[in-house]
Amino acid sequence: MILVWIENSGGQALSVSWETIGVARSLAGDAPVAAAVFGPDAAAIGEQAIARGADQAFVCDHETFTAYRVDPHASLLAELAQAHEVTTVMAGATTRGTDVLGALSVDLDAGLITDAVEASTEGDSLVAKRPVFSGKLVATVTSPAAPHLLTIRGRAFPQPEPDESRSGEVTAVDPALSEDEIPVKETGFEAASGEISLADAAIIVSGGRGVGGPEGFEPIRELAAVLGGAVGASRATVDAGWIPYEHQVGQTGKVVSPDLYIAAGISGAVQHQAGMRTSKVIVAINKDPDAPIFKLAHYGIVGDLFDYVPALSEAFKKRLT
Repeated sequence: MILVWIENSGGQALSVSWETIGVARSLAGDAPVAAAVFGPDAAAIGEQAIARGADQAFVCDHETFTAYRVDPHASLLAELAQAHEVTTVMAGATTRGTDVLGALSVDLDAGLITDAVEASTEGDSLVAKRPVFSGKLVATVTSPAAPHLLTIRGRAFPQPEPDESRSGEVTAVDPALSEDEIPVKETGFEAASGEISLADAAIIVSGGRGVGGPEGFEPIRELAAVLGGAVGASRATVDAGWIPYEHQVGQTGKVVSPDLYIAAGISGAVQHQAGMRTSKVIVAINKDPDAPIFKLAHYGIVGDLFDYVPALSEAFKKRLT
């Protein structure tokens, strides 16, 4: 059996979890694929997981999962893996997915392959490819013996369409830890709202040092809004306080793989490239013709972003309305 942890928030599963179900289905062969869903509305999300390709779902809608904490998640996953002869546990390569499977690797004394962009099996071994050295190289990593633990990069794999005709068993399970056994308590949580998540965005428009200041992000935001995309940023702009950290793309920010990535005023340092190198189409706008971003870009505009970004917004408005 392959077990997939379905990351969810506010009663909704993350899209990378459905992508993970699709990868698990391709790896499983004749073996069953099970979804593990913990938290509010777990049963409903379990039904969705079956429609996406899982054969069954283990669900736990207990108060210990109301807020995210790694201990209850990893402990219950370990119990399920040991009770059902699970050969592989998978999750999306999000902050939480890596957190949970990292803890699970300790509980199961198993190796963990993270951020995979390809995955296959060779006999009893799991073989995955993952970017290394800031995305300049791709390493082939082998887990020779079960249990295998694997996280996959979001948007690197297709998301299976739901098939409501599929059927499977949804099984309620008890938590592995009581509240008293969990050392971490949540005292407050503030969620960002009103903007598209970088991890889920098909289109990202990012600004770099070339925007000149906080106000320089206004044309970036306008173009992103016209395209229905998300706003990204380089580390330099975040460090300068021009835009909040949650917009940062790069080695120390978000790793993204959108269909279209527009880099405006971004020189393209290796740390930034590590976060967006796998984008399907990259468009660079920069006054410096020797900026490193042009070596990575599929299309480049040598010029002032304050001339070209508003012009693109106007052109897209005419095309899209």
